[in-house]
Amino acid sequence: MRFGAPLMSDAIKHECGIALIRLRKPYQYYIDKYGTALYGANKLYLLMEKQVNRGQDGAGIANIKLDVTPGHRYISRYRSVDQRPVTDIFEKVNKKFRKALKGNRDKAKDAQWLQENVAFTGEVWMGHLRYGTHGANEIENCHPMLRQSNWRSRNLVMAGNFNMTNVDSLFDKLVSLGQHPKDKVDTVTVMEKIGHFLDEENQRVFDRFKGIYENPDLSDIIEENLDIQRVLHRSCRDFDGGYAMVGMTGYGGAFVARDPAGIRPAYYYADDEVVVVASEKPAIKTAFNVEYSEIKEVQPGHALIIDKHGEYAEQQFVKPIEKKSCSFERIYFSRATDPDIYNERKTLGKLLVPQILKEIDYDLENTVFSYIPNTAETAFFGMVEGLEEHLYKQRKKAIMDGILFEQELDRVLSFRPRIEKLVSKDVKLRTFITDDSQRDDMVAHVYDTTFEVIKKGKDNVVVVDDSIVRGTTLEKSILRMLDRLGPKKIIIVSSAPQIRFPDCYGIDMSKFKEFVGFRAAMELLRERGQDNIVDEVYAQCVAAIESGNATEQNYVKALFEPFTHEELSRKVAQIVTPPDLKAEVAVVYQTVENLHKACPNHSGDWYFTGNYPTPGGNNVVNKAFVNFMEGKLVRAY
Repeated sequence: MRFGAPLMSDAIKHECGIALIRLRKPYQYYIDKYGTALYGANKLYLLMEKQVNRGQDGAGIANIKLDVTPGHRYISRYRSVDQRPVTDIFEKVNKKFRKALKGNRDKAKDAQWLQENVAFTGEVWMGHLRYGTHGANEIENCHPMLRQSNWRSRNLVMAGNFNMTNVDSLFDKLVSLGQHPKDKVDTVTVMEKIGHFLDEENQRVFDRFKGIYENPDLSDIIEENLDIQRVLHRSCRDFDGGYAMVGMTGYGGAFVARDPAGIRPAYYYADDEVVVVASEKPAIKTAFNVEYSEIKEVQPGHALIIDKHGEYAEQQFVKPIEKKSCSFERIYFSRATDPDIYNERKTLGKLLVPQILKEIDYDLENTVFSYIPNTAETAFFGMVEGLEEHLYKQRKKAIMDGILFEQELDRVLSFRPRIEKLVSKDVKLRTFITDDSQRDDMVAHVYDTTFEVIKKGKDNVVVVDDSIVRGTTLEKSILRMLDRLGPKKIIIVSSAPQIRFPDCYGIDMSKFKEFVGFRAAMELLRERGQDNIVDEVYAQCVAAIESGNATEQNYVKALFEPFTHEELSRKVAQIVTPPDLKAEVAVVYQTVENLHKACPNHSGDWYFTGNYPTPGGNNVVNKAFVNFMEGKLVRAY
């Protein structure tokens, strides 16, 4: 019946996740009200577990106690690269409590005793989930990072979801200030930069009050008068990148700072008991049982700043620029339990329907629709809704055209799209074999399929996934597996547009050779005798880098200009199709225009369009192409 005329699961590494909790009442209040000294720890555990999708390479927490007497430890930190790092950390926290209370059961609800004798009994909590975009998976690379001093107000604990594009210039700035940084990575340079200006702010306030107050009272006066907004402005004004950074000072002040384009996400909730920050709204809702309408977004270029008394305000520390929050958060990274993200993903699926119908020649009777679990499930639901809407219009047309035969009318009214779960992932199977030939065999069996639901040689199979980046799993596993079902044609549908350019603000997509969309453009240029374009772009990139002008323009966009969206999609299909495959293969990508229709408030699209929101992005893309041409397998930032 005819009606009308990623990386396919090559998992992209996620953004990191952040969490902050500031208890606004005295510690004893929470023990009395909630019956446990672990209220803060339990809430942080929930915040982190509900964001564990954002980082599984490692995790870390830190805790600061307010107003403990000198001689008692007031900063505690645990980090882990265990297979289940969040669980590992909080098991250790619980173990500390059990050990301290052994023989002291009568002290279990005594806040003063607990704070003097047990770690992690403070009022300010920080959590971080790590997905490493570079660096070994070692505990030293896990956040939070700690910059220590004997002055409480000079202690700094930091964690973040960020990448900086201008690490070299930031490093040089630190050296020019007289520092000797221990490493040349963005985590260290960012922390040392903020730490430097925190030190200067301490000195400024000290100089202002030193003739009026004497130590130790002067220490309290410094803590009361430190201007964290000023520290952030002076530290971050020359940062180029995407970031959501969370920091705590030794006296209990805290902040969450968001980049001026709003690339990285940060949300907060506050009431008279707590101030809470997380990378995703569902984590806050689940942990604190609040309405979504009560959860606010930290605005671009602003910081949520919490003072030592628990008072908070959102303050601008750098001038915001055009908001370009990451659309991949909406397509892939963030949990779909956020109602806005859920609806956006459904819309992404629905908007693909016209392209899909065209690709199957409107033959719905002989087409089976499915998806790759679990990330594409919501987009799949949206696609099915779109198909139902299409069928409704066709039914209405058939009736208005005057179908007279009851049998034909019954067939039109009762027809539904054929939906099957064709693909299942064997989560227990790990592709740990390092030998390439054997590893390919393992990859081919990570997925299982459902047999005997496809009419061999007659049916089309449409399979939806969230994105297609490398295409490796398509070629090695998915297409071969689906081909064994005997379909006439396999259509792979990506709810994301063609990934053409590197990301430099947080996602682990940094090298051109990884993108099947880029490979498609390069092959088309070669096939059409347009290699001169490649040479010209390479020469432009080299000249721009040498002259220091690489931040001004993305020259690599010229490689894609000769081709239509459809031409690149057809070439991708050719690239990923194994030579011995029997079925015809097509690839359907989301368009950038439809992406913006589905996610109108999250317009960051540089990995699709090459339109980077900061000058550093242009610098990175030009350097990345030079690296590709020169065979250098390194990040360009």
